[in-house]
Amino acid sequence: MQQIHVVTYNIHKGLSLFNRRLVIHELRDRLRDLGADIVFLQEVQGTHDHNALRHGDWPAQPQHEFLADAVWGDFAYGRNAVYDHGHHGNAILSRFPIERWDNEDVSAHRFEQRGLLHCEIAVPGWDTHLHCVCVHLALTARGRSRQLERLRQRIEQLVPAGAPLVIAGDFNDWHWRHKATHELAHPLNMHEVFELMKGLPARSFPALLPLFRLDRIYVRGFRVRRAHVHHGRAWGRISDHAVLATTLERV
Repeated sequence: MQQIHVVTYNIHKGLSLFNRRLVIHELRDRLRDLGADIVFLQEVQGTHDHNALRHGDWPAQPQHEFLADAVWGDFAYGRNAVYDHGHHGNAILSRFPIERWDNEDVSAHRFEQRGLLHCEIAVPGWDTHLHCVCVHLALTARGRSRQLERLRQRIEQLVPAGAPLVIAGDFNDWHWRHKATHELAHPLNMHEVFELMKGLPARSFPALLPLFRLDRIYVRGFRVRRAHVHHGRAWGRISDHAVLATTLERV
């Protein structure tokens, strides 16, 4: 296998804008239609006792298990924010075996809990594991810079230089200079897939009519064959973020 299809998506805890409707069932159908091999998810609800009572069709399983069912045979969930009635975090769904995974707490403060979900995936026919890191960074520039530094250090310490690497998720990078590219990607010799294909990161927020370039897919050890943003009215009904998708070829 030389090519893999990767998707990243902030799913807004499976609820519509302003949390009025449960949309996790429609979200699962649309996500499956994309045919991804590996899916990076942010704002995944592990449990939520109040919403389970409020919505009659609330899934019995955690959202990452509900989404993965019968399509992605392996998954990992990094629980970040924990509260009295539940918890949420990041998840990675994979068609291939996840051999190891770890979730590092990089919270900037106790009111905004964040983590780095790092998986090592055994892709058939590859001589080394694929390293995947799913992120959802802080809303403040100072918090993001600290988290990017922690992420860079993690990659330098734990990921072999020759191993294929994908870092994807919601970077909350509002700055016009795209600081994540300068502070993370350049030191690690990584490239953002939309920057390579189209000159700039993709507009991904809000999903109905994207204006801001918040979500990213950074890669190392791949040739980018395709990069596409899924947005518009249908996608805007199920999350406030657009979906980013890319096809990668191992080099």
